[in-house]
Amino acid sequence: MDWPTGLLGFAAGLLISVATAPVGVSGAVFLLPVQVSVLGVPSPAVTPTNLLYNVVAGPGALLRHHRAGTLRGPLTRLLVLGTVPGVVVGAVIRVFAVPGPSVFRLLIAVLLLPLGGWLCLRTLRRASRPAPTREPSSRAVTRLAMAVGVAGGIYGIGGGSLLGPILVGRGMPVAKVAPAALAATFVTSVVGAGTYALLSLTTTGDIAPYWSLGLACGLGGLCGGYLGARLQPRLPETALRLLLGVLALGVGGLYAVQLLR
Repeated sequence: MDWPTGLLGFAAGLLISVATAPVGVSGAVFLLPVQVSVLGVPSPAVTPTNLLYNVVAGPGALLRHHRAGTLRGPLTRLLVLGTVPGVVVGAVIRVFAVPGPSVFRLLIAVLLLPLGGWLCLRTLRRASRPAPTREPSSRAVTRLAMAVGVAGGIYGIGGGSLLGPILVGRGMPVAKVAPAALAATFVTSVVGAGTYALLSLTTTGDIAPYWSLGLACGLGGLCGGYLGARLQPRLPETALRLLLGVLALGVGGLYAVQLLR
């Protein structure tokens, strides 16, 4: 990796994480197309490289949430218990089954486009006419986390971009979901990156992460994540919900455009 590429990776990680950390999204889902289209990381190495980004970037936002005392609670444990086994399964599927990226892009677009639009509309309606909501059960949260963990293991996304809109849409406050989603993203990324490192010893091809680029992007995300988490308490719940909805629309739209190319 040369210096211009490293600086570009650092800047991309910084800018993305500042915008996404306040709502519990690591930004890996936005970094993925940047790595493929701009930085030239091949597949499947882009998946563990993205997971490495999460490992390096995660402690920035988590440190801020730890100091604020928002990491404690059952939601964090439920998400970690679901996503950890899921990411191992996803990594094995990615290496040996190699699902086509078109299927993933279609699923993400179909899920996040309506979910983001619904979340934005619901937030605007709620601001003018608050309505009681019922949070999902512990069993439903764990099952959702496991499904997201599998997707994260296959495609190298942290999972917050999926967990956040769904849980917030089901009635959970962003301030509760964001630190739990970031903690689950960090733990599962550590497990996922380790799984890919082990699998690279027994198989051929670009399976190991691009260490230098992943570290450069991650250092940018480390700084940006701390700043983003610091901003979160200063933003009203309505603004955070709208930001999460817009991010969901952005991710869904991004993958829809890639699918149509």
